Amino acid sequence: MKLGFLDFLRESLKDEQPVAPIDRLMAKRWVKERLKRLFPHLRNDPVGLERAYKELGIQAHDGAGKGGTTIYEIKVPEK
Repeated sequence: MKLGFLDFLRESLKDEQPVAPIDRLMAKRWVKERLKRLFPHLRNDPVGLERAYKELGIQAHDGAGKGGTTIYEIKVPEK
């Protein structure tokens, strides 16, 4: 029995591997580098940078994206 092209894609993306720990670390580093560019006073303040990163409230939703990929949601704190 032949599969259609879309059925083939669905089947190939069905068993998507979870995000590797190294990819998570790279994503965290990218976000921190971006925070340093947006807020220059955080460049020499590692404690403040970590606090700013945690205040973003980044949450991973495994399997929520296309093909079961992970989606990251940022919740900005309300003041």
